Amino acid sequence: MAIVSRDNPKIKMYTRLRDKKQTRADEGLFVLEGARIISDALKENVPLKSAFYTASAAERYPDTVSALISKIGGAAEEISEEVSQKLCDTSAPQGIYAVAPRLDKTPPLDKIVDGGKFLILNSLQDPGNVGTILRAADAVGISGVYLCDSCDIYNPKLVRSTMGSLFRVPLTDRLGYRDVIALFKASGIPVYASVVDKTAESLRGFAFPESCAAVIGNEGNGLSNEDAALCDGRITIKMSGTIESLNAAAAAAIFLWELCK
Repeated sequence: MAIVSRDNPKIKMYTRLRDKKQTRADEGLFVLEGARIISDALKENVPLKSAFYTASAAERYPDTVSALISKIGGAAEEISEEVSQKLCDTSAPQGIYAVAPRLDKTPPLDKIVDGGKFLILNSLQDPGNVGTILRAADAVGISGVYLCDSCDIYNPKLVRSTMGSLFRVPLTDRLGYRDVIALFKASGIPVYASVVDKTAESLRGFAFPESCAAVIGNEGNGLSNEDAALCDGRITIKMSGTIESLNAAAAAAIFLWELCK
């Protein structure tokens, strides 16, 4: 029987997980919305805890709904369209939702000393930017991403914007910036700060060593002088014309390409 009450405890828990970072942290869970991201989660063998779908979603996405039922059985439940409207966080809901456990995958330390290339995101606050960066990191095959004092990696907008890369990129948000820098220093691996400074070395002609990491700073303020000073070098993307700086996601994508080519 379909869930028809918006006050159903499972529905209430889903909305709390969707809306509250603290609830996601306390429960160790986060939400997924949409056929594409849920299909990606299934392909990557994410151990889903529960799922909800409307009758119309079962007709439009039969393979995804069938895979959900096959994977988690009765934990995949039909809901009414009214309940779907309570769960949705998008302008064009597809009527398919899931709950998954946190996926923190700390980048393996052995890769740090074995040719690994890493990205450190320091104080990034825009979920869309971080999601786009994770997609770029996935595309170039980055060894791992460290998120320090940045937005919640399980924010629904961020999860959607990764287009499934969240499930594939080794990442963690459990270490502070100074702790991450200390980790790399202890491993003898250089870290390079991305800065907007004409006196810094140009990225265009810089040759990254076999094992290293790059740091991208806050969208509005970049890296502070103190945080940049903790790195082994300062690298900048030289601009042409009247452009002074790039969006953090665009800058990160350029750095990632140069880092991993």
